[in-house]
Amino acid sequence: MAARSVRGRSAPQWYVDAVGLWCALGYAALALLARQPGEPPLTAFFLLVVWTGLPPIGLYLHFRRLQQPFPVGRLIFWMIVFRICGLAGGPFYEDDFYRYLWDGYRFATTGSPYDAAPEEFFLDPGVAPAMQSILDRINYPELPTIYAPVTQSIFLLGHWLQPGSVATLQAILIMLDLAAVALLLRLAPARNVLLYAWCPLVIKEIAFTAHPDGVGVCLLLAAVVLARNRRWSFAAATLGLATGAKAFGLVMVPLVLAGARVRHWLVFAATLAAVYAPFAWRGDSGLASLQKFAREWEFNPLLFGLLKTALPPFEARLALGLAFATFWGWYYVRYSRTSKRGVPRGDWIFGALLAASPVLNPWYLLWLLPFAAIFPSVWVWTASLAVLLGYVTGLNLQDYAMHPYAQPLWARWLESGLILCGFGCDLIRRLERSRSGPESAGGD
Repeated sequence: MAARSVRGRSAPQWYVDAVGLWCALGYAALALLARQPGEPPLTAFFLLVVWTGLPPIGLYLHFRRLQQPFPVGRLIFWMIVFRICGLAGGPFYEDDFYRYLWDGYRFATTGSPYDAAPEEFFLDPGVAPAMQSILDRINYPELPTIYAPVTQSIFLLGHWLQPGSVATLQAILIMLDLAAVALLLRLAPARNVLLYAWCPLVIKEIAFTAHPDGVGVCLLLAAVVLARNRRWSFAAATLGLATGAKAFGLVMVPLVLAGARVRHWLVFAATLAAVYAPFAWRGDSGLASLQKFAREWEFNPLLFGLLKTALPPFEARLALGLAFATFWGWYYVRYSRTSKRGVPRGDWIFGALLAASPVLNPWYLLWLLPFAAIFPSVWVWTASLAVLLGYVTGLNLQDYAMHPYAQPLWARWLESGLILCGFGCDLIRRLERSRSGPESAGGD
């Protein structure tokens, strides 16, 4: 009997290591593919997404069913292993990192990354050869950068540590991602945090590809933790930094500061103003490029793609913007009236924002996923895998009859269909719980 009890306690530990090793092999294979000339084949990439994406979900369900604590040490060990694979592999399917490296260089040499578009330096003999090779690969070189000041400070730090090195940027962003997981462990059980820490989208977009959205996500989670501890001044300042990393953070500010006083709002406003002031004073805050992006760009949309078939683009944007504002207002009233507020439903807020957005890049879900670890749902974690179909483009298909960033219709429908199936599963579960009564409505 004692031996059986010991085995019962130790078996889940072995399950964790077995799944961790399985996923590590998948990420190592992806790193090897990323190091080869050219881009990894899409078929191999999606096979490895399934390889690394489904077992952690199964592990989460196993621990939730047993109601056992997840071993935090193993959670952290394997998430570090996965991210080391990403650091070794490097970026693929993306070239945004050239802009990050160039911005860091411009920030370090002139004090601002916003003062001029990259194309103005194509024939500049003062640009070092190493930076010239980076400059030649920047997308949309006719536009100044759109990345916000706090994110630019990360690019600057990377340049100071090692100019022109994407691996240095990857390492910085991985460290911030580890900090985000540590914060998330203060908000959710370890078995829930597993969903984020071992998520292929997180590892691909941060560890492999060095997308900087994790900067704002880490700061937003820090603000949520501080607000829960009623350290309002620090929470407000951190929210200012999160919004200064990307404007996405703005939609969560009134919710996180719902219990704060006027002086704490002033701290938020002062922090955000201080972040932008040095660049606004020079007249080069980067808002012009951001406005052009908001007005004109479209990629992998969900609701916008459907609505645009019935309305002109501007009217479709306006209608979805009003719909999101209405939803946000409804949730704010509902949340602010709750006596015991807890963590706001960032999964609902960011989910609605991304569903309405004309641009849905896979890394945008980095803002959503931490809240989906706190409030697990089928649709979000289905979306975390399905949205990677956004990489099925003419460029990655090597179909020269398509625009490089155009997507085949089947990929758009498959992505939307998988997410809708996830919604359907959540709706069925909700109906079953409501029929069974409140005593069965527990869980994570």
